[in-house]
Parts: sequence; structure tokens; C-alpha cells
Amino acid sequence: MKGEAARPSIFRALSHRNYQLFFGGQLVSLTGTWMQSIAQSWLVYRLTGSAVLLGLVGFSSQIPVVLLAPVGGAIADRYSRCRVLLITQTVAMLLALTLAALTLTGRIEVWHLYVLGALLGIANAFDIPTRQAFVVDLVGKEDLIIAIALNSSMFNGARIVGPAIAGLLVAAVGEGWCFLLNGTSYVAVLASLLLMNVAPHMRVPIPGSALANIAEGFGFVARTAPVRALLLLLGLVSLMGMPYAVLMPIFADRILGGGASGLGMLMGASGIGALAAALTLASRSGLRGLGRWVALSSAGFGVGIILFALSRTFWLSAALLVPIGFSMMIQMASSNTLVQSMVPDELRGRVMAVYSMMFMGMAPIGALLAGTLSERVGAPTTIIIGGSVCIIGAAIFGYRLPALRDEARRIIVALQMTGGTPSDEMNGGGSVVAPRRA
Repeated sequence: MKGEAARPSIFRALSHRNYQLFFGGQLVSLTGTWMQSIAQSWLVYRLTGSAVLLGLVGFSSQIPVVLLAPVGGAIADRYSRCRVLLITQTVAMLLALTLAALTLTGRIEVWHLYVLGALLGIANAFDIPTRQAFVVDLVGKEDLIIAIALNSSMFNGARIVGPAIAGLLVAAVGEGWCFLLNGTSYVAVLASLLLMNVAPHMRVPIPGSALANIAEGFGFVARTAPVRALLLLLGLVSLMGMPYAVLMPIFADRILGGGASGLGMLMGASGIGALAAALTLASRSGLRGLGRWVALSSAGFGVGIILFALSRTFWLSAALLVPIGFSMMIQMASSNTLVQSMVPDELRGRVMAVYSMMFMGMAPIGALLAGTLSERVGAPTTIIIGGSVCIIGAAIFGYRLPALRDEARRIIVALQMTGGTPSDEMNGGGSVVAPRRA
């Protein structure tokens, strides 16, 4: 209808009842998740004071995504995504409550964090690709681009509030209460999933063996140059740039003198920038120029973390984390949007599993590498090296961008993801608008 087409994009996406439930439940749960992330980093640092062990805990919790996300993606394409999420979120809740019990009773040891982190990583390997693919089930293709941007807004709204609360709670009463609040926050997302009216699972059976199904997703990425380029850059930034967050306790305490509350403020500052980026993307109506945004934001992220590594003033460092968070989110959400616009529905779960591997899966390897390197050359130098690599990767992607745009145009037109004939989706020429409901 004409009136609905004129409605602001954000409100069109939120008009879907199922997405409203999903958005509200995830917002509460993700706030708890960020609280646990900050509290756990501080707990490891308090128990060990070791950058290597900080990296190892991050490695143990995220490496399962590298190993098992393809299986999770295949399951997301075969079974009810809502039911898969109910299982993974329940497992995550039980793990958080176990961590809370161990910490509050004073029995927590570092090896507990490795084991619980690895178990959570296994759950995430199924949860992340399923959650990414589930969005299209909630809003349809016509509002998919907006919903992805809103998901990023939700993620980073929680990223602002969660670390701030965690910093105060850790300083006042300890890490255990953050873990307990995270565990109880899963009630919101479980309730939202149970209240949804999702269409019965009627996916067409996928022929072939499970291994062949998984390989099909990798094959699509390997032969589709725009998707391959986006995911390779995302993986490079996750590997070399994102570990700055793993080393944040060292910056907060040893370099900037902010302690646990300072750690929360630093992570919150990054979240403010990321939230601003997500809202910027949510206000867009199409794909035009997103490829260029990916290149520029990747380079900006690299420059930002280099400047952060050179800063020795707390408030300057916090201020620098705002554009760092902005750049990181622009790259991540723009890449997600472009990839989802080029993937056929029957491969969505498996391709988003590869996306998860690049975004989440490279991070643990980078965390381990950064932790080890930091012990040798120091945290600031480690971050400077990572930022430099991000800038180089962005330059290569930007150089190749004109050659990628024609194939991106053909794929998007073939999948009928645009309201007309696209022009320069990856490079910013022409006008591409998201399709609107009649």
C-alpha cells in the first residue's frame, strides 16, 4: 500500500509481530551476554594477570565456531530454526548459571572458564548461523536489509548498557552477579521464541549427504567473487583487528589506570559508536554504496585502533573507541547485508555459517595470536600490527571493488532482491532501493 511504503524503514521492519518479540527478547539477553563477557575478561585477568591466558580463554570459547559452524548452518537449512534456537539458548542459559554458581561460591578456577567457554562455543556454532538465517523467516525478504541493521542496533545498544553495568557490579560486588544476571536474562529470549507464530517448518528436503550439503555452502562462497571478497576481508579484520577487545583489560588497568569500571566505560564507548553506525544503516533504503562503505570502514577501523594503541590518556582512548566501534559495525553489518542479498534461500543457513566462521571464528585465533604476541612485544605494539594489516586488506578490497560490482549486480537481479535494475551495488553508482510491500 502507498501509505505503508511511505512509512519510515525502521517502523516497517518493526511492524512484524514475530520480529518485535525477537527484538525485545534478544535485547534483554544480549545485555546480559555483554555483562558476562566483560566480567569474565576481568575475572581471568584478576586470577592470572596474563595476556596469554586472556587469549586462551577467548580461543576456547570461540574456536568451536570455526569447527562446527558449517554443521550448524546445514542444520539451519534442514530443521525449524525456531526450535534450534530454543535449544541453543537453553544450553547457554544453563552454562551461564553454572558459571555464576561456581563464582559466587568461590570455587571458580581458570580451567572451569576453558571448559564452560568451549561448551558455550559449541552452542554458538549452531546458534549464530541459525539466528542470522532466522531473520528472513521473521520479516521476509522485503524488510531483510532493515532488519539486519536493526539487529546490529540491538546488539550494540546492549553493548553500551551491558559493559557499563558490568563494570559497576564487578567493582562493587564481584563478577558472579554479572553471570547470574546473564543466566536469568535468557528467560526473555526463550519466552519470545515460544510466543512467536512461526509458519510450520516446510523446507524442501536437501538431497545428498550431510557432508555434501556442507560443502555446497563453501562451494557457493568460493565461486561467488563478491561474497568471497567480503568474507575474506571480514575474516582478516576479525583475525588481526578484533583482538584489541581481548587485550582491553590490560589497557584499562596497566596502561590507562581505569580498573574494572574503566574497562566497562571503554567497552561502552565502543558500543556507542557501533550503535550510531547501526542506526545509520537502519535509516538506509537500499544497497547503494555499501561496498565502498565496507572498504572505507575497514581502513578506518585499522587507523582507529592504531591511534588507540598510541594513547596514554583514558578519556582520549575512550573517545577514540567511538569511531572504532562505528567503523567495525559499518563493516560487519554492511557485509552481512550484501552477503544475505546475494545468497539463495536454500543455501542461506550454510552461507551464513561461513559468515559466522569469518566474523566469530577468526577472532579466537586472533585472540590467541594477540595474547602470545603481547607477552613478547607488549599490547600496544600488537594492536598497531593488527591495525596496519587491516588497512592493507581494506586497500586491496577497495582496489578490486570495481571488478566485483558487475557480478554482484547480476546475482542480486537474479534473486529479485531489488525493486528495479540495480546499478553499481558494490561501488555506489546508480540507485538501488530495497523492495517494498505492495
